Amino acid sequence: MKPRTDMAISTPDARRNRRFQLRATASEETLIKVAAERQGVSVTDFIMRSAREKAEQALSEQTRFMLDGKQWKAFLAALDRPPKDKPRLRRLFSEPHVAKRRS
Repeated sequence: MKPRTDMAISTPDARRNRRFQLRATASEETLIKVAAERQGVSVTDFIMRSAREKAEQALSEQTRFMLDGKQWKAFLAALDRPPKDKPRLRRLFSEPHVAKRRS
């Protein structure tokens, strides 16, 4: 299976122009409607927010990646490149911890 490279970053404020069709039991429908109502959002917003959070969690927990030969070479090349100098990052790490600054 070829890995997806066109996955977008989660953008909950973007205009929705795609449609999902879902089937649910009566009890699932009731549960979702009640939960959405109690949170003061539409059923669509509730389902999309819940699905987006679950998808982001699943992807962030992924620990195994399948790469073809070209992708593997690119990955190794990225690992072998020397690190870029990041002055702001170096400055951040040289500052005292935020908890220590407040005391």
